[in-house]
Amino acid sequence: MEMEQLVALCKRRGFLFQSSEIYGGLNGFWDYGPLGVELKRNVREAWWHDMVTAHNELKVADGAPSTYEMTGLDCTIIMHPQVWKCSGHHDLFCDYMVDCRESKKRYRHDQIYGRWVEARGERFFVTTQTLGEEGLNETEQKALKFLKLRTKNADELTWDGPLVCLTEVHDFTYVLGPDAKSLGTLTPPREFNLMFKTTIGALGGPEDAAFLRPETAQGIFVNFKNVVDSTRVKLPFGIAQIGKSFRNEITPRNFTFRSREFEQMEIEFFCRPEEAPAWYKYWRDLRFKWYLDLGLAEGRLQLRDHDADELSHYSTGTADIEYAFPFMAENEFGELEGVAHRGDFDLRSHMEGKLMRKDGELAVETDEDGKPKHRGSGRDLSYFDAESKERFVPHVIEPSAGADRAALAFLCEAYVEDEVPNDKGEMTTRSLMKFHPRLAPYKAAVFPLVRKDGMPEIAQEIYGELKPKFNVFYDEKSAVGRRYRRQDEIGTPFCITVDGQTMEDGTVTIRDRDTLEQWRIKKEECGEEIERRMQS
Repeated sequence: MEMEQLVALCKRRGFLFQSSEIYGGLNGFWDYGPLGVELKRNVREAWWHDMVTAHNELKVADGAPSTYEMTGLDCTIIMHPQVWKCSGHHDLFCDYMVDCRESKKRYRHDQIYGRWVEARGERFFVTTQTLGEEGLNETEQKALKFLKLRTKNADELTWDGPLVCLTEVHDFTYVLGPDAKSLGTLTPPREFNLMFKTTIGALGGPEDAAFLRPETAQGIFVNFKNVVDSTRVKLPFGIAQIGKSFRNEITPRNFTFRSREFEQMEIEFFCRPEEAPAWYKYWRDLRFKWYLDLGLAEGRLQLRDHDADELSHYSTGTADIEYAFPFMAENEFGELEGVAHRGDFDLRSHMEGKLMRKDGELAVETDEDGKPKHRGSGRDLSYFDAESKERFVPHVIEPSAGADRAALAFLCEAYVEDEVPNDKGEMTTRSLMKFHPRLAPYKAAVFPLVRKDGMPEIAQEIYGELKPKFNVFYDEKSAVGRRYRRQDEIGTPFCITVDGQTMEDGTVTIRDRDTLEQWRIKKEECGEEIERRMQS
């Protein structure tokens, strides 16, 4: 599947639109259309149901180390600025960027690749923002254009090694930037904080500065004590939250994969320190299985453990659940979700102040006078175990998923083209979205075969009976074959048709989206039939 086909379908059928499109759009921001908002809502509701409401029903093969409780929060987008100082985001939540003096464009330092080439007495580094064969072809064409050579002269180019990241190049004097025509136009890399800054209050002075949250997790940590005291939950337990986050990405790209405004589905799971390794394995396996159960193909989904040099300074283990998005290079995967063993870093940071690693251990970061650089709340965020009579700071396992990336993965996985017979018996190409029934925007569509002979009235009656149970679509326009194709393309699993036989014996035809199988049932049984097949 080409990504352009999916993007076109998403706009044509109302899944996704470019934000502020009539004004030329705003890069990194996307609006969900009538179908997209239903898909994303279904993703969120499936996650909340499986992880929170009915968490004890969805188990991995080995089972949980012990029973546990789950609860939820909905925290504010703007929080006290000290939250981000103690969490480390204020100082460390940065990407390195480079600017091009010629094109006036800005790039992430670690997202520019290239390779050294030598020809006609010149040696320089040709850059691209694409990996794989496409990136190799792009660098070759750029090198030829820079040297004013034709494609037939490509054998004059002598390449030194494969594509490497620009981070491995320390002198930009002989670097040809991604959109530049001259060498040496890139500036040295510098830090760029990814948090959106805003102002609280009318005066707008420095003391009124605040930030839009870059993640939902910190709201859970600062409310840890409130949840324990108000709900009387006992370890082990998890706190879940779904909400918007904001990151001022330097180069948002790949449709909704990397956006500046996005929605997260996060869990902070609190447990005893000695039980944390077992819970970490439980959650990484459970979350991987969740995506498989909802239709992502195992061959395009992988669970990858971070190497030691990838781990955050506080993490003792992190695994990414990754999907082979169509816009990725061959054999490459993009992150869907991270599952991290965060230790007691977060709760301790908000108790004592911002932590840093010192001599292999986490310690409070101090200034030149030995005082805490970013003071914590001073509140006791430890946990008292009434049974063992112990007090300790719990360890945390964090499964952090992106609702937008999950919706995008399900869109990519669902898109299929096949050959089916049309109304005349001729084979034609059909586009369809093979969503799992739990995720499909509409669960069923109801049609009268024709708009006469009492068929619309019966179809409307069935539609009215089904509507309170799940989202249903009604359509009586154009030939029934075209109506089937429309529902296939938006992913509706079942179509119910009222026809001439309905008027005789009270039965209707149900058609399966994927198999094209058709069968008849009594019209009064439509609700039970759809619900049963959705669960199978």
